Parts: sequence; structure tokens; C-alpha cells
Amino acid sequence: MKLNRQLVLALVASSLVLLSSGCAKLKSRDNLNKGVAAFKSAKYAESAALFKEAAELDPTNTNARLYLATSYMVQWIPGADSPENLELAKSARAEFMRVYEGDTKDKNAMAYLASLAFNEGKSTQAIGDGAARRKAKFEEAKDWYTKLLAVDSQDKVAYYSLGVIAWENWYPVLMNARAKMSMKPEDPGPLKDKKIREELKAEYGQAVEDGISNLRKAIEVDKEYEDAMAYLNLLVRERADLADSADGYKKDVAEADQWVQRTLDTKKIKADRASKSATGITTGN
Repeated sequence: MKLNRQLVLALVASSLVLLSSGCAKLKSRDNLNKGVAAFKSAKYAESAALFKEAAELDPTNTNARLYLATSYMVQWIPGADSPENLELAKSARAEFMRVYEGDTKDKNAMAYLASLAFNEGKSTQAIGDGAARRKAKFEEAKDWYTKLLAVDSQDKVAYYSLGVIAWENWYPVLMNARAKMSMKPEDPGPLKDKKIREELKAEYGQAVEDGISNLRKAIEVDKEYEDAMAYLNLLVRERADLADSADGYKKDVAEADQWVQRTLDTKKIKADRASKSATGITTGN
């Protein structure tokens, strides 16, 4: 039986397409590996070019897209306003978003998008025109961390970061209020002016409580999360200024002091463990 000439041509064309696609994927993987090697050698611009080509050769290569975004991000300097630096942040966000849009449960993409927004907020001054941008970036970061926790409720870094954002928003406001009342940072509280105290409690009280709650959750996930303990000390200590009485203030300060001690104890435990591990000493159960 003779094959139809058009059918033969179609089969040949199909085979060529499959061969071309296979070659492109092989080249994509090769560029991905070369990009990883360049990245490990801190040649970030070179790695970005390789990852970009890998992603273009194989649009299904999610790792290439993720590594490309990471290469942009590590070159970005928070707070620097040069056009080149701003473009790096823009490119990183765009690539992470492409990964996220391809899989809305991609934890890496969400974590990086959250971190990018957080660092943009943190590097913006909380005064003048920068205050609104800072607040907006922190809200963006909160949104991503919340989405991340919806996918992984045991992500301790997300809980910790939400606690840090609460502190970043609250601390400048508190220091400004203390300054207006001629209260030095080391002066005991609570805030002298009851009216201002109630206004701040109404506006920031719940956010502070949420921050404290998130830091506690981070420690529930990791009992030795000393960074979360350190920020829990700060938030509880600064919540004390919203207390209705001197006794309430002292109660929060006492709890904050306990977290300071627990942070120090945890650091010591980890240091001792590392020292024993380095010397080959092991302990039984």
C-alpha cells in the first residue's frame, strides 16, 4: 500500500518538530546547568543570561525561570534608586510572578515575592513621601506571606516575617509618640497621654497583637527559633506602652525580659551543640 504523499510529508514535519523540541529541551537543561555553575561562582549577570536562554528554549522549564528571577534579585540592592537597580527588582518580580501564575501553590515564588516586597519596604524611610510607599510594600509582603501560609501552615519564616512587619510598622509610630510626650526611649511607660494612647491602641493595637501571635506560632513550629524570640521580646515590650496602668506595663516588660533570657539560653544551647558536634562529642537520649 502506497502512503499518501501529503501524509508522509506531515509525518516528516511532525518528526522534525519533535526532534527540534527535544534538542531545545536538551539545550535548555545544558544552559540551566551552566547557569547554576555561574551562579555558584557569583557570576550573577552571566547566570541570568544563561537562565533566560534556558527559559526561552523550554518554556516548561520552571526551574530556569525561578533561577532567572533569583539571579536578578541577588543583584538588586535594596534602597538604591539607580535605573539599573530598579530594573533588576522589576525583572525579578516579573519572573517570580510568571512562576507563580504557572503554579499558584509554588512556595518558592511566593516566598521570594514576599521577601522582595518586604525588603523594598524596609529600605524605604518611614517619613515624608516614603511613609506611604513603605506601608504599601509591607502590606504587599503581608499578602504574600499570608498566601504562603495558606499553602504551608508550618512555614516558620512566614510567621516570623509577619511578626517583624508588625514591629516595623509599630516601632516608628511609638517612638514618634514618645518624642511628642518628651518621653525618652528608656523612660518607663505606659504612654503618659491617655487620649493618644487610646488612639494608638485603636489604630495599631490589633496589628501588634497579630504580630505577637504570629511570632508565637513561629516558635511553636521551631522551639529554638531565637530570632522569633528576639522580636517577640520587642513587640511585647513595646505593647506595654499601650497598657492602661503601670501594673499592666510592668507585666508586659516582665514577659519581654523572659523572652530575652530564653533567646540567650537558646543561643547558648545551639552554640554548645555546635561545639560538641565539631569535636565529635555526642550525647545519648
